[in-house]
Amino acid sequence: MSRRVLVVVAALVAVVLGVGGCATAVSPGGRPPSDQIIALLLPESKAARYESVDRPSFEQTVARRCPRCRVLYANADQDAARQQQQAESALTQGAGVLVLDAVDATAAATIVTKAQVRGVPVVAYDRFIADAPLDYFVGVDGARVGRLQGEALVRALGRGSEPPLEQDDGILVVNGSPTDPNSVRFRAGLAAALQGTPVRVLAEYDTPDWSPDKAQAWVSDQLTQYGSRVRAVYAANDGEAGGAISAMLSAGFDPVAPVTGQDAELAAVQRIVEGTQLMTVYRALSEQGRTAAELAIRVLHGERPVTTSRIDGVPSQLLAPTAVDITNVRRVIVDGGVFTTEEICVQPYTRACVAAGLLDGEAR
Repeated sequence: MSRRVLVVVAALVAVVLGVGGCATAVSPGGRPPSDQIIALLLPESKAARYESVDRPSFEQTVARRCPRCRVLYANADQDAARQQQQAESALTQGAGVLVLDAVDATAAATIVTKAQVRGVPVVAYDRFIADAPLDYFVGVDGARVGRLQGEALVRALGRGSEPPLEQDDGILVVNGSPTDPNSVRFRAGLAAALQGTPVRVLAEYDTPDWSPDKAQAWVSDQLTQYGSRVRAVYAANDGEAGGAISAMLSAGFDPVAPVTGQDAELAAVQRIVEGTQLMTVYRALSEQGRTAAELAIRVLHGERPVTTSRIDGVPSQLLAPTAVDITNVRRVIVDGGVFTTEEICVQPYTRACVAAGLLDGEAR
């Protein structure tokens, strides 16, 4: 066999076997390893987590685990129609798998169906998409999140609360976006936590786009109506919690009533330290991003990843949420590497950090 033929054969073998170990020779979409595309479609940027945690952890994992892969990223800024266009663009550009965090779960079902027609798998990320031919889901158990939040409120309003909970007292419920399927699961968990307790709901609001400003405006209106009868506020996430707390401070609440949250944003952790927010729910978002990236790479290469759960028949990888309050903020947030004391304990929080045991010595 001539030297030239041997070179050609060797080249063909390299194509068949792939190079570098992270990618198969040809992706499910028929593209060579150097052009394997994973589309990451996130829903909005009002919550700090998406750009500061979810996206970086996903992209860094793909870069480390599959250097030949390329992440095609888009953020819909809470516009379902824009997300439809972004998904169509990703498919047109040859994405071999879509990782989709839906703006609107109903509208997103169309994205999933179109991808299926083209033979492109879809991984629902963070928000489950019902009644759609999903391949996988990566997120948390939303009902567990709502239960943790509700249980914290029940404890705060239980025996020893000052003043005691009266019959006409109750809580305001600030839900998430009505287009986010997680909101339904959060509400179910909250209802389960409140069932059989004396805690009653005075009023309830589905917050468009998870907007902190709209949450603040609604809470302000309810405080005008109910006044001191408002003994706590269920806020589905930390952005809404910030809006609710601002509304109470403006209304002269001193101290503010207990407020829940979710996502363990830096501002929320600082509010917990200073005592204006009761708790938040920490979701290991960086781990969630890494998990979704690992799963997407495997799916892109034609594998069938092993998952731990199923939701509505969809193979799912669920991460455990953790309730965080002043009693475990150091262990979960600081020792867990979420934020450092230097990040948390800036002015005007240094004195509160000393009181909470996050800093030693006298606060300056």
